[in-house]
Amino acid sequence: MGRPGSPNSLVEVSSGPARRAFSMGVRRSGGFDYDNADFRKECTAMSLDHYVTLGRSGLRVSPFCLGAMTFGEDLGWGSSVETSNAVMDHFLALGGNFIDTANVYTHGHSEKIIGDHIGRIPSKRDRMVIATKFFGNAFSRDPNGGGAGAKSLIAAAHESLRRLQTDYVDLLWMHAWDRNTPIEETMRALDDLVRGGKVRYIGFSDTPAWKVAQAQVMASFRGLAPLVALQIEYSLLERTVEGELVPMAQELGLGITPWSPLKSGVLSGKYGRENAGKVKADRGAWVESSLNDRAYSVIDAVKRIARELGATPAQVSLAWVKSRPGVSSPILGARTLEQLEDNLGALKVQLSPEQAATLDEVSRPSLNFPAGFLQNAPMFMHGGLTVNGVTAPPWPLAPRSDAQRP
Repeated sequence: MGRPGSPNSLVEVSSGPARRAFSMGVRRSGGFDYDNADFRKECTAMSLDHYVTLGRSGLRVSPFCLGAMTFGEDLGWGSSVETSNAVMDHFLALGGNFIDTANVYTHGHSEKIIGDHIGRIPSKRDRMVIATKFFGNAFSRDPNGGGAGAKSLIAAAHESLRRLQTDYVDLLWMHAWDRNTPIEETMRALDDLVRGGKVRYIGFSDTPAWKVAQAQVMASFRGLAPLVALQIEYSLLERTVEGELVPMAQELGLGITPWSPLKSGVLSGKYGRENAGKVKADRGAWVESSLNDRAYSVIDAVKRIARELGATPAQVSLAWVKSRPGVSSPILGARTLEQLEDNLGALKVQLSPEQAATLDEVSRPSLNFPAGFLQNAPMFMHGGLTVNGVTAPPWPLAPRSDAQRP
């Protein structure tokens, strides 16, 4: 077959950015480290049918995931059934194959819409990677109606399969951490669903890094189905996940699927200093609580770079998230075809190193301990040197000669 990239190999690497990016990959178990930061920055421009494997798995997913939280008008602000179907059709037509929902989105109507339009039609269903979640309680008087206990988890999975009109779910997420349930119970129940053919892959969402790590190590030692993905809020306005969750996911083989990459629309371009307090937010407090001086500084930078690139603010914000190390497939929450089309335009946006650095700096988060403290660790380890592409400033307390070393 020949080595990767050679004329006789099955993988053809074109000239230009793709070839440079390919050469940047770090060999790992005969393959390449697709989470390498330089690799990702070179490969920013792509199309929806340029698939990526999700975490340490063989599951191929599109570089953007279609979020279905707004499918259905049950809560007063979602998409109609007709619009939801049109959004799915357009996403599929462009090569998208990854869709994300949950058992409680629009009271379960989101899953029903997907089931009616995709799940019950084998030719469509088999092409799609359908992800859903358990945890939310649809039965308010039932203490076992929600959470991550075996009784609740298994019942929720079967209810989701019924609404989705399919025999299996490709990816089942724990929607949030249930501190009342031993993680051993949750992982064993999930493994039972995988072994029973009801679920193909599993992942965690909105769970502390230490708990995810505990679950993943337990799965490895006990031969249980491993986690392959992590769903977390991640955007230019929510970067605290870079302290623990992102490096944990990279180390343990979890592909990151960021939710709210536009911070509930705050980064869409609709809001700015010029109209502060004058634009009514569709999602009310979710948006209004995020509109502050820091957010406006980020928005100003995003809009300026969007003008430089001839792109929209939403496209710039999404391109930044997509290029982050560890990120596999950001989740798009488009309610209309126009929003979907605009968001997908982010796949063609290439941020220059200077533009990426500007966004990095204006949105730089304050990380919790020890993540923030450890940012200075290179100075102590190898001050004044460059290791793995990171240049450390000189350590002012370092001995300068043998005479200063006891």
